[in-house]
Amino acid sequence: MENFVVSARKYRPATFETVVGQSHITSTLKNAIKNNQLAQAFLFCGPRGVGKTTCARILAKTINCTSLSPSQEACGTCESCQSFSAGHSFNFHELDAASNNSVEDIRSLIDQVRIPPQAGKFKIYIIDEVHMLSQSAFNAFLKTLEEPPSYAIFILATTEKHKILPTILSRCQIFDFNRISVDHIASHLNTIAEREGITTENDALHIIAQKADGGLRDALSMFDQIVSFTNKQVSYKSVIANLNILDYDFYFKLVDHLQSSAGSDALLLFNEVLNQGFDGNHFINGLAEHLRNLLVSKEPRTVSLLEVSENIKQKYLSQSQLCETGFLLTALNLANTCDLNYKNSKNQRLQVELALLKMAHINAAIQLAQVPLANPTDSSDLNKKKTPITKKEVEVKPTAKVTPIEPIASSTSSIIQEAPRPSPIAIPKPLGKSIQINPAHAATGSLLIPSLNDITAIATGVESNEPQLIKGDAQEKIKPEEFYAAWEEYKEKAKAADKINLYTVLNNEPKIEAELITVFVENTALESTLQAEKIELLNFLRTKLRNFNLNLEIKKAVLNHKRRIYTNKDKYAYLLDKNPILATFKDKFGLDLLP
Repeated sequence: MENFVVSARKYRPATFETVVGQSHITSTLKNAIKNNQLAQAFLFCGPRGVGKTTCARILAKTINCTSLSPSQEACGTCESCQSFSAGHSFNFHELDAASNNSVEDIRSLIDQVRIPPQAGKFKIYIIDEVHMLSQSAFNAFLKTLEEPPSYAIFILATTEKHKILPTILSRCQIFDFNRISVDHIASHLNTIAEREGITTENDALHIIAQKADGGLRDALSMFDQIVSFTNKQVSYKSVIANLNILDYDFYFKLVDHLQSSAGSDALLLFNEVLNQGFDGNHFINGLAEHLRNLLVSKEPRTVSLLEVSENIKQKYLSQSQLCETGFLLTALNLANTCDLNYKNSKNQRLQVELALLKMAHINAAIQLAQVPLANPTDSSDLNKKKTPITKKEVEVKPTAKVTPIEPIASSTSSIIQEAPRPSPIAIPKPLGKSIQINPAHAATGSLLIPSLNDITAIATGVESNEPQLIKGDAQEKIKPEEFYAAWEEYKEKAKAADKINLYTVLNNEPKIEAELITVFVENTALESTLQAEKIELLNFLRTKLRNFNLNLEIKKAVLNHKRRIYTNKDKYAYLLDKNPILATFKDKFGLDLLP
């Protein structure tokens, strides 16, 4: 009975031409052989399973071939090629540094280097996983690597270039191997399937290629496993079942549910996924990948970023046209947040379900945030109508980042409820104007009561910071005594709440001119303290003084505090100022100040 050979060994490339996905390296090596410009040392680095050791062996075989083809490929028939293929070539030595990493192993290698080749031009030494060598072994290898005999060529291979000493790197020509693309892996698997008489589906091969994550050896191992599982009938369903991968259809159905705000259907679909044995974190990562694919499908220029089969690509293109960009961005942000919080959560299932419910309400929240104002009227009507501002009369313009949708929706009503007006004024909708909500305020849940003049400027379309006089304006003129009484009241509230830093700032007497309050602080720390309290303080003062045009300005200034005495030098200077004869006394007796 013939022994089975895995595909990774059976179909290992024997020439540069058959290497998959590394044409930038193979072409360079062939040109170096053609022009007789071979370096004394090469370093092949890159992730596992991308062809580092394979390219090293092909290079070693090609260098000593006595009858190269015009394309600089080994003939495979000369004595050197046959002895190399049989594994008994004296000009080729391969060392596994993972298990031979001591100084003695390197010294033994150096002793072999001194012996010239008996046949052929070069002796080639391949050191695999070279980063596993000890530092002393690296140091012992340095001199030989820098000045080897003319017939010796070293080929080092590693998956972790950062672990290699810079002195080694500087003595080598470095070749960085790329991860192999999904299309290249799928094409190579299809070629093997045709040679072996295996029936395959294109979608199935693409799934294997994606799961391999750029490693051809991993893809071939999975391919062998699925061929055995399906008895040479590799289908899309069998690959999904064998590799524990969620079907694309799950995510296409899920996005349809989220688009139609069917949160209950989304939860039931997630429960079905869990019942099939999939992990919640695996599910949310797959959903994030699906949303990303939908996002890149919306632009013709980015469709090429989809690494899926043509059949699945058409499904992405079709569904992406039904999804708004705002929905996709917000859902993608929610999925990313869920992934970050998943491992630290005690109720991990709830994390995913909560994210799904939020995604299901994205479209409804966006529609609520874009409720239009009343019909636009002439600004002269502002002096005639005095109807209360209702929730429908305020337009909240969504920002580019749609994440804080819920705070925006709730903050619309809070603006109206928190702004008492003795004489309410109707605000007509101006052309092209809308009230902008600061995302920072929306995130904290605490919004500043808007100035009446600010709202009037927005309503009338006047781009000016000057106060707008309105007939019937109920703003009361600020009396200094009332202002300072309110300031003292807020200061005592801060003291009662143990806000010592805030209390210290409020102790600095403010300056008020018209409707602008100016507070002077000594340093950045105190400025940050007052800045954090600014919204609450202004809300308190505006309500207390019945004037909603009040604003607060913070300025840095050096306040005239009495200088405190801390050191011996300060004490001496203070006493010397009171009694200058101390200097004579100090000099006469040769005294000095203690540190």
